[in-house]
Amino acid sequence: MADIKEKLFSDFAPVSTQEWLDKITVDLKGADFEKKLVWKTNEGFKVKPFYRKEDLEGLKTTEALPGTFPYLRGIKKDNNTWYIRQDIVVNDVTEANEKALDILQRGVDSLGFRIKAKDLNANFLETLLNGICPECIELNFTTCQNHTVEFARLLVDYFQKKGYNLENLKGSVNYDPMEKMITKGKDFSQFAATAKELISIMSVLPQYRCIGVNALSLNNAGAYISQELGYALAWGNEYLSQLTDCGMAIDAIANKIKFNFGISSNYFLEIAKFRAARMLWANIVKQYEPTCDCACKMIAHAETSTFNLTLFDAHVNLLRTQTEAMSAALAGVNSITVTPFDKAYETPNEFSERIARNQQLLLKEECHFDKVVDPAAGSYYIENLTASIAQQAWNIFLKVEEEGGFMEAIKAGRVQADINESGKARHIAVSKRKEILLGTNQYPNFNEVAGDKQPVVNGACCHSHSGNCEHPFDTLNFDRAASEFEELRLQTERCGKRPKAFMLTIGNLAMRQARAQFSCNFLACAGYEVIDNLGFKTVEEGVEAAVNAKADIVVLCSSDDEYAEYAIPAFKALNGRAMFVVAGAPACMEDLKAAGIENFIHVRVNVLDTLKEYNEKLGIK
Repeated sequence: MADIKEKLFSDFAPVSTQEWLDKITVDLKGADFEKKLVWKTNEGFKVKPFYRKEDLEGLKTTEALPGTFPYLRGIKKDNNTWYIRQDIVVNDVTEANEKALDILQRGVDSLGFRIKAKDLNANFLETLLNGICPECIELNFTTCQNHTVEFARLLVDYFQKKGYNLENLKGSVNYDPMEKMITKGKDFSQFAATAKELISIMSVLPQYRCIGVNALSLNNAGAYISQELGYALAWGNEYLSQLTDCGMAIDAIANKIKFNFGISSNYFLEIAKFRAARMLWANIVKQYEPTCDCACKMIAHAETSTFNLTLFDAHVNLLRTQTEAMSAALAGVNSITVTPFDKAYETPNEFSERIARNQQLLLKEECHFDKVVDPAAGSYYIENLTASIAQQAWNIFLKVEEEGGFMEAIKAGRVQADINESGKARHIAVSKRKEILLGTNQYPNFNEVAGDKQPVVNGACCHSHSGNCEHPFDTLNFDRAASEFEELRLQTERCGKRPKAFMLTIGNLAMRQARAQFSCNFLACAGYEVIDNLGFKTVEEGVEAAVNAKADIVVLCSSDDEYAEYAIPAFKALNGRAMFVVAGAPACMEDLKAAGIENFIHVRVNVLDTLKEYNEKLGIK
């Protein structure tokens, strides 16, 4: 065997990084390496097209071991298992209990209950948890922030009454006053006393977490990955700082904090995010000098994002959530919720919830993602991404701390403004197709109609009984990335007449076909009926066919050189009987504009703004 290995290595001489670069330079044929192949991430750092062993030199991330400080490679040593979680909104307690018992038989081992404050009493909890074994699964609860302490007492009393071994129970009670400040604008800044009391009550449940850092909200508002992580660290540190100032021990506080992250579709960066998150949080807690390194462990729940969910071609959401769940699982999170694919336009039904559960079961039972701890370790690419995202997030954390901490940043509206600005930038990127939403702004289903589908509007949280309904703080904007395209397409669908876009293809075969395909995809994003054609011998023949087809839009598809010959005759032959569009940005564009042609579509235009303009010209409102 040794001889075979020796021969293998001798047959293939080592290749240096410079030799790779020289070969790439030749293949680029003079094009700029940086511009063509180096990716500038939204997070502010550059990613090279390839990495080699020398790129690991000096990286501290490669020195970590699973289950040991700083937990970059996870808090588990023997396996990579995680809880498969499904949340239940409790409107009827009996129905919620029946549903919980049912899904526990279908692969779920973590339940999340969203409970209304008005329902809180001992009998309610008895009914909700009837037949459920808290020692066998993870239980998670969310209720009105003003009633979390009341609920915690009820929960502890229930567990003690039932005689469960409290040390074996796992779960969480989601108390996160700062999330309510950035999502609802309510003033929960005086939370320390409540949080201290809550931690005291929950101290008898050592494996229960009761202080939440719900960075998921930032993700769902369109935050970039570095922002979500950087602000999450500052968020958690605010709890550490304020509660230690109240005289609490750091171990008692840190062991009660749970992070709830979102997962975007940036597959490798998300793996890096969770690895970096554990490392950075461990180092933050370590500065408070806990008595045990176990206090430095981050418990992280991950939930697939709603920001990129779409109403049209909704089954593509399954592809998004599957890759998102994969990245979180490979990164070693503690539990995962997969958002049902139809959540953007209806309350998820039994089918979509079953598919969401099965997406995780496939990762465990068929792909064996739960067997290997941190399989990304040692990857030149992911190790460098981990270091880069950690640095960007750390810079955000330091900036927040220098400016007075996370609470002060919320009060001043800096966090909300920063995230909303990122969300706005991503909406613009979607409108220009710089960020692709398959089936929405690129390659839409030409024949799909929404029917009765309507985008779900974010509902309000349960109201406090304190009577304080003022909202003194700025809030996050949760408009999904696809929302404006969906609004446009629904506007088209419900106008009563679906516009027809006719491709007048002529001239160079390759160019006319490519531009017809581009134009069909472009115009179908607004819900227009598109009519492609094999080609016409003359523009007059094409215009006649378009008029006979009762076209509302005629798109001339040819090569740049031939537009000088075909565009103006086609425009004159059409004579205002339909909107005339040229597919491309030819050198003769100014001459065409001088002749009265005003509509051009190409890769540099804002797709959304252009289609809004076309709807207006077509009288669609």
